[in-house]
Amino acid sequence: VFATFVVFGLLQLVPGDPALSIAGDYATPSHLAEIRHQYGFDQPLIVQYGIWLWHAAHGNLGLSLFSSEPVTQLIRDRLPNTILVAVYALLIASATGIPLGVLAATRNGSKLDGFVTSLASLGVALPSFWLAMILALQFSLYRHWFPTTGSAYFFTDPMGAIRHATLPAIALAVGVVATLARQVRSDLLEVLNQQYMRTLRAKGLPASAILWKHGLRNVSATLLTLVGLQVNRLFSGAVVIEAVFAIPGVGSLVSYSAI
Repeated sequence: VFATFVVFGLLQLVPGDPALSIAGDYATPSHLAEIRHQYGFDQPLIVQYGIWLWHAAHGNLGLSLFSSEPVTQLIRDRLPNTILVAVYALLIASATGIPLGVLAATRNGSKLDGFVTSLASLGVALPSFWLAMILALQFSLYRHWFPTTGSAYFFTDPMGAIRHATLPAIALAVGVVATLARQVRSDLLEVLNQQYMRTLRAKGLPASAILWKHGLRNVSATLLTLVGLQVNRLFSGAVVIEAVFAIPGVGSLVSYSAI
């Protein structure tokens, strides 16, 4: 509630008159006054916020000042595209980052470990929007393997939806792959160096059993927590990625609303 109040208050400091944006540059003073009264712009800040909070608590986010459509409906129409890209990216990241971290941990100090560590450092530092433009340039514009922009509805055209979401998902997933690989490597190395692990090796237990039954089991809780935290990162990163690929999702809706 405090966060919404701060954002609501900051919006009041933004230059410009929303009533003028709705009515146009040639609106009469009486027309502007009517719009301010209709939308409650003539009310004190705390009253405006109270009205908004009450409606929001009942699922009514009001009407868009740009399209005059219900905001809830706009979000509902675009949310499936954002969810598809985010879930697709999470699957790619989990299927790639976790095995890379396991490989690096089980071959600590080897060339493979150095390669994975360097790759993870590069992935963390790589801007997702730059990678998105490179992917679109190489695999859409030059090779025509994937669509450049837009999206498809998953339940009517699943293959088309997946093809549209592949490049955005890869661009989103790279940073998460790097994070997962580094964290899995670090946690698994710590577990594998524990005293009870040495005891299991001394008893002659196979290395695969030690890794899968004892090593990964002990890091699974931390791993699940880390994967869950990446969901927020993927949804926030979608704001930029959807703008690059012109995907009609919630991210592009946020960037459009901020203009």
